[in-house]
Amino acid sequence: MAGTLLVPPSGIPLERLVQMAMERGYTVQGEMFSVADMGRLAEEALGCRAELLHGGLGGPNREHVLQHLVTGHPLLIPYDEDFNHEPCQRKGHKAHWAVSTGVLLGVQGVPTPGYAEDPELPGLFHPVPSIPHQPPSLPEEGSLGAVYLLSKQGKSWHYQLWDYDQLRDSNLQLTDFSPSRAADGRAYVVPAGGVRAGLCGQALLLRPYDSSHWPAASLK
Repeated sequence: MAGTLLVPPSGIPLERLVQMAMERGYTVQGEMFSVADMGRLAEEALGCRAELLHGGLGGPNREHVLQHLVTGHPLLIPYDEDFNHEPCQRKGHKAHWAVSTGVLLGVQGVPTPGYAEDPELPGLFHPVPSIPHQPPSLPEEGSLGAVYLLSKQGKSWHYQLWDYDQLRDSNLQLTDFSPSRAADGRAYVVPAGGVRAGLCGQALLLRPYDSSHWPAASLK
């Protein structure tokens, strides 16, 4: 899903993606408990750059993540999936991956020139691709209901709007391997240090290789 959003799109059949991951020792059953391995797989399979983010989506990383999404690039993030695919907190027992492809910002005033109001939803503004525009000021961290991410989990038919802080908190509590998986008799690839070391507080920012303003700290 993330590959189709890159420029140019990097489509690859899911079967081939799983095969590559198995050949490189990243997975056995299709599981992926390492953000670092997911980044390596993304770089090789999608022909993109994958920046490995540590420390969660909050604090100093918050603005970096939001600017990345405003620019139009995808975010890959592990989280605990609730029954309706939204983020929850199950200590990593329901760990899954999601892709975030856009952001909805609650701002105080009408955006600067370069934005057009949605014809069906008053108060919703979209950037006009052909007109230069300055992104609006980001809402302060902790502002209730001010930031939502347009996100999708692979088993869901539709994109959903997830509260930014809810996804942040779900990502920060991925600490334990699911007891049901541990008892099912199957083999899984879990990194040294377990789920906490492989997933907790980590995410991937994907960009095309030719993207400008790429930060120096990238996953190699």
